[in-house]
Amino acid sequence: MFQMSIMAPGGGDPPDRVTELALARVQLPIPGRVPARLPPHAPGQRIGLFGGSFNPPHDGHRLVSTTALKRLRLDAVWWLVTPGNPLKENSGLPPLATRIAAAQAVAAHPRIIVTGVEAEIGTRYTYDTVRYLTARCPAVRFVWLMGADNLVGFHRWQRWQEIASLVPIAVIDRPQSTLTGAHSRAAAWLAPHRIDEGNSSILPDLKPPAFTFLHGPRSDLSSTALRAAGRTL
Repeated sequence: MFQMSIMAPGGGDPPDRVTELALARVQLPIPGRVPARLPPHAPGQRIGLFGGSFNPPHDGHRLVSTTALKRLRLDAVWWLVTPGNPLKENSGLPPLATRIAAAQAVAAHPRIIVTGVEAEIGTRYTYDTVRYLTARCPAVRFVWLMGADNLVGFHRWQRWQEIASLVPIAVIDRPQSTLTGAHSRAAAWLAPHRIDEGNSSILPDLKPPAFTFLHGPRSDLSSTALRAAGRTL
């Protein structure tokens, strides 16, 4: 039976020392370990992380984000526009700045923050990005957001089980992915840590691994279909 564990301050080293020790374990690929410029954040905030190529961004991305903002009671969602997806062909990928500008136009929400911080950190894989952010901002309650279509292939992500052990995960239902996502290899592994979506507002407070599957309004839009229809940036 899944036992929920709420994150709370404890004893041990002072907070500054804890942060220092955590960052020491993160291999920052920036010369001199210059800290990346992160979007605005504060201790105790609940922030969703939504990564992708955003090629192109669309209202489906926005719907996933607004659903998470409401159901998880998040303070913000960061759109992490990746320099390149390790699981996809990137030769025709538009420049990062172009995709960021397009994503900002689609997001159009004061609590959806579009950032290219992965390029600044120098990370290529989600695990490295999440490890960096959780070490850099130990008092922020991050949640990884993904559509159900991405849950189907989550087991192919590098160190995917370790990602789930770093941050809680919220999966938002997507057309044609409800059953395949729910019966995926990753969903089976996460099942003992699943909480009912009726309790999803506590997800950011839980110690990972923790997982929920959110149902609600869905958008048929997808970047793949839009590119196939000739919509490019």
